[in-house]
Amino acid sequence: MRSRYSAFALGLSDYLLATWHSSTRPVELAPDPATEWKRLVIVNAEPALEESGQVHFQAFFFEHAHGRKRWHVLEEVSRFVKEQQRWRYVDGTTSLTRLKPGRNDLCLCGSGRKLKVCCGE
Repeated sequence: MRSRYSAFALGLSDYLLATWHSSTRPVELAPDPATEWKRLVIVNAEPALEESGQVHFQAFFFEHAHGRKRWHVLEEVSRFVKEQQRWRYVDGTTSLTRLKPGRNDLCLCGSGRKLKVCCGE
């Protein structure tokens, strides 16, 4: 899961497609240049059975829209299965929430600093 998050953050579409299960893999995956991934939190990872497993995560990001940064959190319970002796992403149950942090709130990137001096406007 962490490697797939890093691939999203770096725009590595080829890696994402290579780690996607063949039964659900899209034909192509275009990176979104307006999205900047900032933090991954693993909420829970169920112990993997021989051939399947789940990971519950939250991924914090912002989008550049109309000259402003709009923060969101993507929460997902992802399902993985083994294919050719490697773990592959199959699908997930997701929710997307828009966040409205204040300038003096802690930054959502996890740095421990205030938003206004870290990832703020």
